[in-house]
Amino acid sequence: MDLAEAQSTPREGMDYDIVIVGAGPAGLAAAIRVKQVNPDLSVVVVEKGSEVGAHILSGAVVDPIGLDRLLPDWREDDTAPLRTPVTDDRFYVLGPAGALRLPNMFMPRLMSNHGNYIVSLGNVARWLATRAEALGVEIYPGFAAAEVLFGESGEVVGVATGDMGISKTGEVKDGFTRGMELRGKYVLFAEGARGSLSKQLIAKFNLAEGREPQKFGIGLKELWQVAPDKHQPGLVQHSFGWPLDNSTGGGSFLYHLEDNLVAVGFVVHLNYQNPTLSPFDEFQRFKTHPLVRSTFEGGKRISYGARAITEGGWQSVPNLAFPGGALIGCSAGFVNVPRIKGSHNAILSGMMAAEHACDAIAQGRSNDVLAGYEKTWRDSAIGQDLKKVRNAKPLWSRYGTAIGVALGGLDMWTNELFGFSLFGTLGHGKPDHATLKPIDQVKPIAYPKPDGVVSFDKLSSVFLSATNHEEDQPAHLKLADPSIPVARNLPVYGEPARLYCPAGVYEIVYANADAKTDPRFVINAQNCVHCKTCDIKDPAQNITWVTPEGGGGPNYPNM
Repeated sequence: MDLAEAQSTPREGMDYDIVIVGAGPAGLAAAIRVKQVNPDLSVVVVEKGSEVGAHILSGAVVDPIGLDRLLPDWREDDTAPLRTPVTDDRFYVLGPAGALRLPNMFMPRLMSNHGNYIVSLGNVARWLATRAEALGVEIYPGFAAAEVLFGESGEVVGVATGDMGISKTGEVKDGFTRGMELRGKYVLFAEGARGSLSKQLIAKFNLAEGREPQKFGIGLKELWQVAPDKHQPGLVQHSFGWPLDNSTGGGSFLYHLEDNLVAVGFVVHLNYQNPTLSPFDEFQRFKTHPLVRSTFEGGKRISYGARAITEGGWQSVPNLAFPGGALIGCSAGFVNVPRIKGSHNAILSGMMAAEHACDAIAQGRSNDVLAGYEKTWRDSAIGQDLKKVRNAKPLWSRYGTAIGVALGGLDMWTNELFGFSLFGTLGHGKPDHATLKPIDQVKPIAYPKPDGVVSFDKLSSVFLSATNHEEDQPAHLKLADPSIPVARNLPVYGEPARLYCPAGVYEIVYANADAKTDPRFVINAQNCVHCKTCDIKDPAQNITWVTPEGGGGPNYPNM
């Protein structure tokens, strides 16, 4: 049987009231809220990770406002994985050898982390899944939603999971299985930043029309077990400055959890200009700073991962509702960049979309536009959270770290105290893929070799992510034009994919390495940690990330 014949076989299907794509905080909050509003409604959540939480990566310090509204009893639940309240909150500006601590009294009050909790967001998702299942929600991990299903009038009517058992060359293998159709009255997309189906829907329904370009960062994270005498449960530490230069936005976090665990991470804004910059190597270099190095010396690195983060905020959130469905969580872009937080807004958005969908179904409606969701979010707690910080990112991008961060802080103070901004609402300018300078216009960055103590190479890091894909399957990293990496990106930018990818997926291989002759672009898809950076930053917009077979990718135990 050839592939065309195999795929002409009708899929099996199941009908639900609500279909949710993605078992992160937004998707699970939506599922729980539907059941709270109307226990008789049927809800299914499909998740591409091998288990709930396998693809969840975040700092994370959680503002409990979302959980307080979704599950007011969560503090009485002994299984809730929120065990470490913030006890010490520090902000630093780093130089190459020193650090200046910023007094907390000068920081806008919304930046305070007291009352928040240091968590593994993956474990929070696993816990939310148990709460959802107890209410009757069906959750199917290991099944990637690969296709949006449309009705006769172009409305969204469901999703289909990917076919299993297709070879790399497009041939049908033994054990070929057609995907499953999951049809619903409304479909909520909670895929996280740069979700593959959400990206298609934003384009199809022109949801970004009239909005600023969405902006992104790449967040890299490691989890360490440190010596007991270096562990300070409840300590939250953020920094900006070194090792990034003044024109490159980003910063670090250091969170002390329970059990001698410390989460360390680094964020690089993807509107950086120098094509020789490597976010992974900036992260490794950061850990050598005297302020943080001693924390990790003598410790053990347990896990590593990376993920894109939405950073556009208030002015970049697309229209959230379209015929048959809605965007929630990071698919919508609800991260508060200065606070480095999005899970609280993800939960609130999932709840809000669920309530509007339940109301629509109660009125006998289906597969139409949940217009009330789009109309009300800006006046909700989500909108209030994002509006106050709407100029922090564009000011940083426009004026650099030293001046931009100071102006952003001033703007947050005026928004918080007086309810207005001196700057109005600033635009973001170029999309991130359009910000790179040609390589002959920049000073190449030289990175030190990893020391194997606090800094490491990419491949040993990817090993810690437990990333795995079925090797004999169609490529999930697709090139629109296979000639572009060598013909255009290499001579103009030095092919930045080999550097912005945090997992060593992309390489330029030469027939003669010394003479650099006959270059060839190689994609090591097996390494992919699903961060989506290539889909965002490629200057030619030539790379498209699509879902591999369900269950593939990283397997984060507690990130």
